[in-house]
Amino acid sequence: MAARWSSENVVVEFRDAQATAMSVDCLGQHAVLSGRRFLYIVNLDAPNEGHRKISRQSKWDIGAVQWNPHDSYAYYFAASSNQRVDLYKWKEGNGEVCTSLQGHTRVISDLDWAVFEPDLLVTSSVDTYIYIWDIKDTRKPAVSLSAVAGASQVKWNKKNANCLATSHDGDVRIWDKRKPSTAVEYLAAHLSKIHGLDWHPDNEYTLATSSQDNSVRFWDYRQPRKYLNILPCQVPVWKARYTPFSNGLVTVMVPQLRRENSLLLWNVFDLNTPVHTFVGHDDVVLEFQWRKQKEGSKDYQLVTWSRDQTLRMWRIDSQLQRLCANDILDGVEDLIDGISHLPEPDKTLHPQDSESQHNSGHGDEEALKEDFLNDPLVGKKTEQLGLPQTLQQEFSLINVQIRNVNVEMDAVSRSCTVSVHCGNHRVRMLVMFPVQYPNNAAPSFQFINPTSITASMKAKLLKILKDTSLQKVKRNQSCLEPCLRQLVSWLESVVNQEDSTSSNPYALSNSVTPPLPTFARVSNAYGSYQDSNIPFPRTSGARFCGAGYLVYFTRPMTMHRAVSPMEPTPRSLSALSAYHSGLITPMKIRTETPGNLRLYSGSPTRSEKEQVSISSFYYKERMSPRSAWRRWSIQAINDFPMEMLVLLGMSWMFSRVTKSLLKGRFGCCLHYS
Repeated sequence: MAARWSSENVVVEFRDAQATAMSVDCLGQHAVLSGRRFLYIVNLDAPNEGHRKISRQSKWDIGAVQWNPHDSYAYYFAASSNQRVDLYKWKEGNGEVCTSLQGHTRVISDLDWAVFEPDLLVTSSVDTYIYIWDIKDTRKPAVSLSAVAGASQVKWNKKNANCLATSHDGDVRIWDKRKPSTAVEYLAAHLSKIHGLDWHPDNEYTLATSSQDNSVRFWDYRQPRKYLNILPCQVPVWKARYTPFSNGLVTVMVPQLRRENSLLLWNVFDLNTPVHTFVGHDDVVLEFQWRKQKEGSKDYQLVTWSRDQTLRMWRIDSQLQRLCANDILDGVEDLIDGISHLPEPDKTLHPQDSESQHNSGHGDEEALKEDFLNDPLVGKKTEQLGLPQTLQQEFSLINVQIRNVNVEMDAVSRSCTVSVHCGNHRVRMLVMFPVQYPNNAAPSFQFINPTSITASMKAKLLKILKDTSLQKVKRNQSCLEPCLRQLVSWLESVVNQEDSTSSNPYALSNSVTPPLPTFARVSNAYGSYQDSNIPFPRTSGARFCGAGYLVYFTRPMTMHRAVSPMEPTPRSLSALSAYHSGLITPMKIRTETPGNLRLYSGSPTRSEKEQVSISSFYYKERMSPRSAWRRWSIQAINDFPMEMLVLLGMSWMFSRVTKSLLKGRFGCCLHYS
């Protein structure tokens, strides 16, 4: 349960502001609240003593606002409104628009000032373009980045001046402004839209993403296929940003009820429960930013703006900061710092005594450091800093409570024996650790008796263990415990699959699918287990393109489904194999006689099964009523007597002349069929 504090210093109400965005300047003196009619400039040193206004003439709300983060440009801030960005200058109590940036053709979703270059500003838009602007020349963008989908978030890297990241629905793209033609890396980060994006303040390769899928994920974009860690939540996460101190993370949730507290502080090393809940706002927090520390102060201030139209400043004292820190790492730093300030030897000693005393003191210092760092608890934490860690320390930290696992470790011979018993399968394995381990040197795995799994299972298991160990040692991390967990997880999945097959021999399985060599209409490419993750082709859809047009596709009016609408469309291509194996039969299939439907009472015949394919779930051509009428009329005209045809022709000519006269007389537009 998170501790609930009441640590805010100031609460200021702005009931008439109706602001949708907020930003704090880099000096920590002012905050800007952006409303539709006015921009409110609040003096954070005295927020209750009134505020200044900058009027604006626009019917559009401000989507994003941000002050320039450089001290020399601290009086500039940018605000986006629809397709335009206005650059404001606030100096000596007066504010005005300096210039405007116009280049996007759709709504601007986000903007961000460069961390290292005060003249650069990046903007993202729904029009699929990301523009980097140089405010010294605002006629056109300095750099243009093009993506297939519109970007909702854009952020500059805090350690690399050329790197930036953008979010597109649930994906993240990493860009290098020197190579604007294409992104340097892609992350399939979430299955739902990403609402928040933030770079780590100290690591140029690490970033955090918050999403509509109720999670925050941490990434190293050099390894885009797997996230580093995940923070699961019960509700969507609006924003997630690193703190300027220790290892903290602040998140804004989207609660189901407005009165629920949505502003939380986490320790990234322990994501089981928040270390602090900010209690006070009565509605969702729209924006939060950190205020610059005052000289000589150890406290931080968090400035928040909520939909309840209140501005709050929360004091983050040293006690709260310590909850986000790693206590053991702090102990290491304090100890080393204390050792470095040991008192010097007595100056009255003889030279040789002084030298021996100095050497002895230095030896004690090194011994003290080594003893402390070799402590098992310290070793687990110092691994993340890259400090030395022995194999003995890793063995001492192994969780021996992993189910169905028995580990016999021998640090002298740099080996261990792993025994796993799961269901009817037994695995016994010898793991050998090279001398360079874990510095980019993976251990070797060898099966020994008694091992009861088949040769194919051994090959799969070895591949899993080797891949897992290589991923860890490439980052100089220990890999024994992750490998043990992968081993147990894989064996349990095999046992569960065997149990489900034995209990229900007719159950479908994505991993075992009968071959389909007999039917030409559906080949092995459609229905094999490799296609279980390939979605079934869409039969209709619509999407806006970059030019602003709505592009759609659907079935023509003259088409109808070959399979009854009561039959659902398969979720993937592999599902088609069920129809051809006879395990699933369509409820209704049209026979050759139109309008006649017949229910299957048993397995379909070969000719009936061949009717079920991809095209069966699309549409086949049928004769429209007009086409049927024309075909009937042509046949009927051939059978009409000549006198009747003459009368029909005269009647048709009269009707055309009459309609033309009416159209000219009354100026109306008639439609003929």
